[in-house]
Amino acid sequence: MNQENKFNRDVEYYLLKEIASRSEFTQLELAKKLGVSVGKVNYVLSAFVKKGIVKMENFKQSKSKKGYLYLLTHDGIKKKKLVTLNFIKRKVKEYERLEQEIRNAKHEIGKEAV
Repeated sequence: MNQENKFNRDVEYYLLKEIASRSEFTQLELAKKLGVSVGKVNYVLSAFVKKGIVKMENFKQSKSKKGYLYLLTHDGIKKKKLVTLNFIKRKVKEYERLEQEIRNAKHEIGKEAV
């Protein structure tokens, strides 16, 4: 899996996680929280809406009309579980790779390593 694909999968995971925890957001708020562009958030959310994973509605009380209510659909809950499982698998592999790198680096400098 290339870096861009990993990045996209992580964005999907964090967006679904945010939507599951709190439904009222602006895309700017989501972008800032995730450290990505508003365009990226818009792209992923639009794809989620098209796939029926997320339902999106305007805030009834939004002053700016930029705020939306994002809700996971039944399919969205299933998708979140799958995305979360894949996220965990990727992070475990990354952790194991980093552990090996640390062991190798310690071996290079000898037993005085921390």
